[in-house]
Amino acid sequence: MIDRRRFLEGVGTLALSLAAFGTLASSLIGRAEAQTVDTAKLMAPGALPDQVLGKADAPVTIVEYASMTCGHCAHFHETTYPVLKEKYIDTGKVRFILREFPLDIVAKAAFMLARCGGEGKYYPMTDTLFETQKNWAFSNNPAQALLAIAKQSGMTEEQFNTCLNDTKLAGQIDEVAKRGAELGIDSTPTFFINGKKVSGAMSPEQLDKELAPLLGGN
Repeated sequence: MIDRRRFLEGVGTLALSLAAFGTLASSLIGRAEAQTVDTAKLMAPGALPDQVLGKADAPVTIVEYASMTCGHCAHFHETTYPVLKEKYIDTGKVRFILREFPLDIVAKAAFMLARCGGEGKYYPMTDTLFETQKNWAFSNNPAQALLAIAKQSGMTEEQFNTCLNDTKLAGQIDEVAKRGAELGIDSTPTFFINGKKVSGAMSPEQLDKELAPLLGGN
């Protein structure tokens, strides 16, 4: 994990709270793993509006809890997610929702930038961040690396700093993560497929296996 001082280097003071992560980590200790969750509880409105891909009436809903600095999450989004999108989301079979479960301050900052991007820019930003994860997440100056990505997406340095100083947004992301912990999330990525909990970065083959019985084998 990159400490706060190292993260802040090069961009001024960012109002990102670390306290919530200690609380979250404590809440995860000893938590029993649930195999399914109540769909109504899973889909209840949270601190931030869900970013949804796919048709509202799709027969399958997949909710992913991820951390932007999680290597397994990046692997899923590089290898399986394109298949998921082309084969299932774009064809109306799956509705997909990515929810924030940052495991460190850098991941939290990355999610904040995705939320600050504006209408229709959440997934383009998270896609880019996962694709370039090795370039920013573990660099000597992740803030400067994130700023470069933000600028490429059309964000100014002023907007970048304003976003990362948004204490309300930071708190809302904390709340999304706490809600995930209450649902039994203890690692990333974790998926809920029509309420069924599936942990780990699914391969395309594993994804097909999970979805086949829900889609009549199609």
